[in-house]
Amino acid sequence: MASLKEVKSKINGVKKTKQITRAMNMVASSKLRGAQAAMTAFHPYAEKFAEVLGNIAGRTGDETSPLLVAREEVKNIHVVLLTSDRGLCGGFNTKLIETAEEFIQDKIKTGIDISFTNFGKKGRDWCRKEKLTRVDEYLGVVGGKFGFNVASAAAQKLINGFLDEEYDEVHIVFSRFLSMASQPPVVQQLLPVPVTEAAGKIQEEEKEEKKGYMPEHICEPSPEELLNAMLPRNVAIQLYNALLETSTSEHASRMRAMDNATKACDDMIESLTLAYNKARQQAITMELMDIVGGAEALRG
Repeated sequence: MASLKEVKSKINGVKKTKQITRAMNMVASSKLRGAQAAMTAFHPYAEKFAEVLGNIAGRTGDETSPLLVAREEVKNIHVVLLTSDRGLCGGFNTKLIETAEEFIQDKIKTGIDISFTNFGKKGRDWCRKEKLTRVDEYLGVVGGKFGFNVASAAAQKLINGFLDEEYDEVHIVFSRFLSMASQPPVVQQLLPVPVTEAAGKIQEEEKEEKKGYMPEHICEPSPEELLNAMLPRNVAIQLYNALLETSTSEHASRMRAMDNATKACDDMIESLTLAYNKARQQAITMELMDIVGGAEALRG
């Protein structure tokens, strides 16, 4: 059995760890409120923008802009992987990386070339370890403070790569924030912009129901000119929305992980305290036995 000093040292060490995990939980909780507020404020705009864009694209056709046209043969796929820069957030990064790995495995087997843009050190380190092609990286974005200009600049590079036929498709892997307990990883297509297919499904559903009406937006200038301006911005909007959701998910995962770590520290302290009391009782018993034995020896 460990000595009293060793057990006492372990208890003090776990108590200090508990102070750190509790502080990190409070910091993550504070950052979560800000990130969730920004995500909640932006989400309706992103949804409405996609709805209006889908409505216009569904009426003009997918030949209006090259960003809508799917390639006949897909040879190169570019993946934007969103992860955090730091750990201590449970299985948050592991799930995102596993989703990206599962997505590219099927593509690689068919002979498709895969390249990556990394947001976050964890995804970048994984790409380095697996020796995957990395085109660009952005560090200190997910989980930190960032503006729309970051997403806009990254989206423009993706659009240029798609128009120059460097990429036939662009997909993004991010964490969708559903609730404090659920942040599933998601793979979403960015390019070609999948708005015409969604608009067609909406029109078919509404024709079947024969209820309500399909709002037809009055366009000024022409729908074609609007699409040419809106499609690049839509890519930036979807990327920015994914960054907001991933940042919120990271803080939620870290807060939950630190809360679990704090509870584990409490359990460990309780177990060590019990072991300390047992060791102390054993030491007292041994001392009493020595005293009684000495007294009996002197008496004899």
